[in-house]
Amino acid sequence: MSDIQITLPDGSARTLPAGATLRDLAAAIGAGLAKAAIAGKLDGEQVDLSAPLHDGARVEIITEKSPEALELIRHTTSHLMAQAVKQLFPETRVTIGPSVENGFYYDFDRERPFTPEDLEAIEAKMRELAAKAIPLERQLLPKADAVRLFTEMGESYKVEIIEALDVESVSLYRQGDFIDLCRGPHLPSTSWCKAFKLTSLAGAYWRGDEKNRMLQRVYGTAFPDKKQLDAHLERIEEAKRRDHRKLGRELDLFSFSDEVGAGFPIWHPKGALLRTVIEDFERKEHLKRGYDIVVGPQILKTELWQRSGHYDNYRENMYFTQVDEQSFGVKPMNCLAHMMIYKSHLRSYRDLPLRFFELGTVHRHERAGVLHGLMRVRCFTQDDAHILCTPEQLDAEIKGVISFVSDVMAIFGFEFEMELSTRPEKSIGSDEDWERATAALLAALKDSGRPFEINEGDGAFYGPKIDIKLRDCLDRRWQCATIQCDFTLPERFDLTYVDASGEKKRPVMVHRVILGSIERFIGVLIEHFAGNFPLWISPVQAIILTVTDSQIPHGETVFAELRAAGIRVQKDFRNEKLGFKIREAQLQKIPYMLIVGDKEVESGCVTPRFRDGKNLEPMTAAECIRFITQEAESFH
Repeated sequence: MSDIQITLPDGSARTLPAGATLRDLAAAIGAGLAKAAIAGKLDGEQVDLSAPLHDGARVEIITEKSPEALELIRHTTSHLMAQAVKQLFPETRVTIGPSVENGFYYDFDRERPFTPEDLEAIEAKMRELAAKAIPLERQLLPKADAVRLFTEMGESYKVEIIEALDVESVSLYRQGDFIDLCRGPHLPSTSWCKAFKLTSLAGAYWRGDEKNRMLQRVYGTAFPDKKQLDAHLERIEEAKRRDHRKLGRELDLFSFSDEVGAGFPIWHPKGALLRTVIEDFERKEHLKRGYDIVVGPQILKTELWQRSGHYDNYRENMYFTQVDEQSFGVKPMNCLAHMMIYKSHLRSYRDLPLRFFELGTVHRHERAGVLHGLMRVRCFTQDDAHILCTPEQLDAEIKGVISFVSDVMAIFGFEFEMELSTRPEKSIGSDEDWERATAALLAALKDSGRPFEINEGDGAFYGPKIDIKLRDCLDRRWQCATIQCDFTLPERFDLTYVDASGEKKRPVMVHRVILGSIERFIGVLIEHFAGNFPLWISPVQAIILTVTDSQIPHGETVFAELRAAGIRVQKDFRNEKLGFKIREAQLQKIPYMLIVGDKEVESGCVTPRFRDGKNLEPMTAAECIRFITQEAESFH
């Protein structure tokens, strides 16, 4: 057999015997690489080290230092966990076990729920199996043989998966006594699973469908070494301390109630005030940028949702009701009413662009399994706007939104990332319109000078979009702002304007949000600041604390002055020890405690104290008002 020639990432060529594998290539390059190699890329596709090479192939060796290594480690560790579960609990049936952003999970079907003690036993068994350095060996089987194999093993979920595949053969991975259905690739052996931790248990419906059986999902994480694992676990603990659901209860901001229904938050006075401060800020910022504030109804005729395409493409996420024997859809988005406002007048090119802004409350049917505090709810408010403009104005409007997002994120102290999401399989509109819309977003992104990624197939059903993900203090990404370019809905609703020559033309519509869901953004704020909100958005900016009852009259006077000046102030005049009241105020994360004792009464002052315990010099009420007001205004 003749030799083959392959090309390495640096452009150099290597000659190898026919039938050589990636493992052979690594050994030919050097002993160090052979020892470090865990997988490879063959013509851009990830493969196992055992994959045979072909003449003319472009080849890259993957080691633990490669960007792709983390996903490989986590995916193989999920298989290691499944093997441990099957050895400890043979009656358990396995389903799927992918790697995910921060680790991996595997879904299991068994009658008795796993316990925390079970997780400890599973983890111990995983360490035992890892120490044995069990090879992971890929095997291709005809589809019928694979169905027969997993049927004999009693793994009905694997059988269901295989039968749904339109393929002639499937790949399996064998590690000792465990066999799993998987495309791969995987690490060479279990010994590469060196630093892992099982983190939590959860329920999950098979295939995400509430009609199917509830499975038990075991979450875990894995890293190349213990140092990285320990740092990640510390971040998890810090995230638990910052959990917005926990802090929301402790700070009395919001609640959820089974009597009301899952996914419907109830805002308490302080939480509603926090929302109001943020929403008032948004109204001012939009008015400064030439937006008109509008308000649309909560329900619209189903016929409108059919015309827009929502009924065919988004119906499973909507709620419907009947009024006077007429079907109505509860709005999941605000765009339809905004188009009706546009259609209410004959529009000239001189009127454009029109920017309609609404803090619109929407309802979406989310599955129970994905609901998560304020981050994923069924009722939420969007800072939603729709810009209708000429095609010539489109580039400037998209750039204007990117600039708006940048300004607002800087005020809140967030860095952000951007990605362009392209046409999904389920969509409406012509190829030409999608190409025009995608090109417009792409051009604006390139001109912005900011890095961005391409997210294939994740656009809205009516147009491509720029998704903007902010980074919090724990380096987590949160989807908030989005900019969607839409040539399709203006066509469906026959939106027109009269151009300079008197001809009717079709406007372009830009759908956009800046913060996105107000609920989700507040959840992110709570966790980012650990409840220690900046003064300007803190629902309570100051609290007046008296030492004894004799200082109450002076405290009441100061309270009235601060409240009249617009300071969000509370008072604690209870007959309790001052230390106790200070501690409670600190737990409520109130920025300033204004102490009133006998000395303060005599001098007509208060003594401000930061929530971190630092004391300031005594101030009069007027001085305190100026001090707090200046600090609050310095944030934006």
